[in-house]
Amino acid sequence: MSAQEKMADTAGASPGFNIPDPLTLPSLKGKVSDEEWRLRCELAATYRLVALYGWDDLVFTHISVRCPDEGGKARFLINPYGVLFEEMTATSLVKIDVDGNVVGATPYFSNPAGFTIHSAIHMARDDAHAVLHVHTPYGVAVSAQQGGLKRYTQFSMIVHDDVAYHDYEGIATDLDERERLVKDMGNHGFLILRNHGTLTVGPNCAIAFLRMYFLEQACKAQILAQSDLKPPLEEKSKMSAKVMQQGSPAFVKGIGDNLAWPGLLRKLNRVNPGFDQ
Repeated sequence: MSAQEKMADTAGASPGFNIPDPLTLPSLKGKVSDEEWRLRCELAATYRLVALYGWDDLVFTHISVRCPDEGGKARFLINPYGVLFEEMTATSLVKIDVDGNVVGATPYFSNPAGFTIHSAIHMARDDAHAVLHVHTPYGVAVSAQQGGLKRYTQFSMIVHDDVAYHDYEGIATDLDERERLVKDMGNHGFLILRNHGTLTVGPNCAIAFLRMYFLEQACKAQILAQSDLKPPLEEKSKMSAKVMQQGSPAFVKGIGDNLAWPGLLRKLNRVNPGFDQ
């Protein structure tokens, strides 16, 4: 049986412990549309960059991207369960539908429950082509603080007024939570999930990643600033609004992604190449 036949034979297989090495898979390049391959490469790079920056949580969170619609049906790319972020490849990414069910041949399986948050935002926001969600210690720590993100630093003021909050409802397996989550997020680009973690959206992976960079830096700086016995200095809301306006061009498609993203990909190709396989 060929490797491709094995992939087809194991599509939808029940979870097991034999997780294939992503680098052993036959490439999907040329077997999917050019646009889907481009999105696969960008998403795989995003997973590896999240690992590179220390935001990963083994295999227990997700980044998703919306594919071009197929026959009027929405499709998404997400990580295969059991593959570390640092070893993600374009070919190993799993294509799923709005319910988190695997579409097409793959030797991997997906975690439908893990797509609950992502599906809600993808379906409600036309601009949310990429959804990035992480559970870092600093982000989770700020999510657990009653006051949420404070205007302590330039990092936080760049994002502060565009941050929404969603109360904790347990591990996100309840589909009913999607409606409440979407309502809480509204049109914001950043979301703090109380007692859980952080989330950003973007028109592409580059913007979603850049937003997460600033949000995570803000959370880290806040926890460090609070280590002092004296309360940190918090700027007024007027100053925060000014800084956010000054920094907002970074999150506009064509500016932030064209400035930071190419350099991030060059860095990734130096220290952890292979995401585009």
